Amino acid sequence: RCSLFLTAALVLALSPGAHGHAGADAGAGLSSSFYDDSCPGAGDIVRRVIQKARVADARIPASLIRLHFHDCFVQGCDGSLLLDNDLPAIMTEKEVPANDRSARGFKVVDDIKRALENACPGIVSCADILALASEISVELAGGPRWSVLLGRRDGTTTNIESANNLPSPFDSLEMLQEKFKNLGLDDTDLVALQGAHTFGRAQCQFTQHLPHRRVPTFNPFPVRNSSQTTSLKAELQRRAGRGDARESRHSHPRRLRQQVLRQPLAWSRPSPVGPGNVV
Repeated sequence: RCSLFLTAALVLALSPGAHGHAGADAGAGLSSSFYDDSCPGAGDIVRRVIQKARVADARIPASLIRLHFHDCFVQGCDGSLLLDNDLPAIMTEKEVPANDRSARGFKVVDDIKRALENACPGIVSCADILALASEISVELAGGPRWSVLLGRRDGTTTNIESANNLPSPFDSLEMLQEKFKNLGLDDTDLVALQGAHTFGRAQCQFTQHLPHRRVPTFNPFPVRNSSQTTSLKAELQRRAGRGDARESRHSHPRRLRQQVLRQPLAWSRPSPVGPGNVV
């Protein structure tokens, strides 16, 4: 698995210059043609694995994009999110609140790594797997296509403090702006990256309480239509009764919108920007 490959790298240090470092010099050595000679079919392999995974789980593209986002937001796009606990050397980022029982798609990443190792052993970094998987997921979901820059070096440490500071569904707009600004990102980046949360599916835990009480400083769903409130509450309770309030693996997110939200939301004010602002 990618997590095992990254942990092993603590003992078997990556050779200098093998990959562009993801961090302060994140752009150094990165190229869309990085694997053209060493692993020319890398992109096609990643695409095949994701396409196969989508058959069983239509949410996988959104989940893989989110993994890349949560990886890059913490000490750069270095694959550190994939590291498992190896105490005392490594404390995993997978168990921080923003990722625990929420970040998903790790098995697909492992399947991609396994396929790439069979084709070109020891060549493609796990950090680049996340980048490729994200780019291909956007395209497969009907978004734009581009040539992602490759050549990242796999990280061998985690950063729990930064992982605990990932954007939250309950952050105010001002807090989100500050978190993005601290990484050298502007409001355009904020809108693009946070807006991507409308792609995929929200967990019921983020919506089931909203018709009845407000979350301090942030309320993504100021629902005013009583029939819509009743419909939303009934659907959430139905899913909870089936034991799938956390996720439903085989239904399409657009179908949930059609069932629960048959009419446009009646906004009382402009919707704030925030992760989990899924309509």
